[in-house]
Amino acid sequence: MAYFWRIRHSHQKDTSGGEISPVQYVGRTPNSGSELVLSEDEKSDNEDKEETELGVMEDQRSIILHLISQLKLGMDLTKVVLPTFILEKRSLLEMYADFMAHPDLLLAITAGATPEERVICFVEYYLTAFHEGRKGALAKKPYNPIIGETFHCSWEVPKDRVKPKRTAPRSPAGCHEHPVADDPSNSYKLRFVAEQVSHHPPISCFYCECKEKRLCVNTHVWTKSKFMGMSVGVSMIGEGVLRLLEHGEEYVFTLPSAYARSILTIPWVELGGKVSINCAKTGYSATVIFHTKPFYGGKVHRVTAEVKHNPTNTIVCKAHGEWNGTLEFTYSNGETKVIDTTTLPVYPKKIRPLEKQGPMESRNLWREVTRYLRLGDIDAATEQKRHLEEKQRVEERKRENLRTPWKPKYFIQEGDGWVYFNPLWKAH
Repeated sequence: MAYFWRIRHSHQKDTSGGEISPVQYVGRTPNSGSELVLSEDEKSDNEDKEETELGVMEDQRSIILHLISQLKLGMDLTKVVLPTFILEKRSLLEMYADFMAHPDLLLAITAGATPEERVICFVEYYLTAFHEGRKGALAKKPYNPIIGETFHCSWEVPKDRVKPKRTAPRSPAGCHEHPVADDPSNSYKLRFVAEQVSHHPPISCFYCECKEKRLCVNTHVWTKSKFMGMSVGVSMIGEGVLRLLEHGEEYVFTLPSAYARSILTIPWVELGGKVSINCAKTGYSATVIFHTKPFYGGKVHRVTAEVKHNPTNTIVCKAHGEWNGTLEFTYSNGETKVIDTTTLPVYPKKIRPLEKQGPMESRNLWREVTRYLRLGDIDAATEQKRHLEEKQRVEERKRENLRTPWKPKYFIQEGDGWVYFNPLWKAH
């Protein structure tokens, strides 16, 4: 395992009398010299998980009505300033990390015995990933990340919990536990870093890896929102790639759109659209459809999926259910299995405390906005948010005047996509 020396400023001395201790490598970045993020400082996350489930208040409704009166159907909302009271006290970068709340299922993919079992494991993980990314049923909006903003965290997963889901024991009904590893040596470490690499268009990147399992995911997402009358639609443009280095397999996947419905009463979120998962090496692919609720009747949050072996045109697995509820899988041999997403164990993120975070790390950057939102002081939260956004605009104008392009810390542009600067597949 690679190690680097702890970075100290030239005027500082080691007052302990001993040698400067080595720390586990996290990132020597292309734009910041030898910056290190010390995973040894990370602690289990104790942030509140749920958003207050209140509808839109009367005074807030009038603000939204005024805003709606200035919008046109299909209008791009990227540059529209939305009211602060709809914010949900976390950055979009952290929301992407919350989609990784079942890391045991992700790591179990590489344990699949055959290409068929591995692609089915990935589809099972994919379908269970979205429910934990939502903080309650209420549709609130994460903070728009500031360019250069980053988010770091990790998970420790007990090794005995990493098994292919098809053979893993079911969680007891109603069991929504928070597994914690007693001994780090008996656990796999999954690391995560996200960064906002562009402001116009708004592009976020995230990368996670587990060195021991030789697995990593690299994703770039351009969020594009538009006004749809009594709802707002957000397209997630881009793609991710899951790499299983032990098997030499790459799974390219896309993401669904999200919709905030009933924005004048009790806003709620649904997912919609067709997404794909493809592995060119094995010839397996999957189509997943997130069904939006029909205008009259019909169920909400429905999802269906089909896994296919393209060379033989054989369907090897079908799934249906609710992405935030119960999912039923049917395999080619006639076996069936049910996964209840509400009882899956949730692994808490490990994150460094605010005092050890840099000024551009999400929770530190937005700490005052979050503090005032928790206090219910919307005016003060709005002022803090305005200050951050104005600072971003001023710095952007400076770069334009100097014709100096923005250089991200952790991601490098390759063609139409973005790639982590030191990915596992390039490591020696």
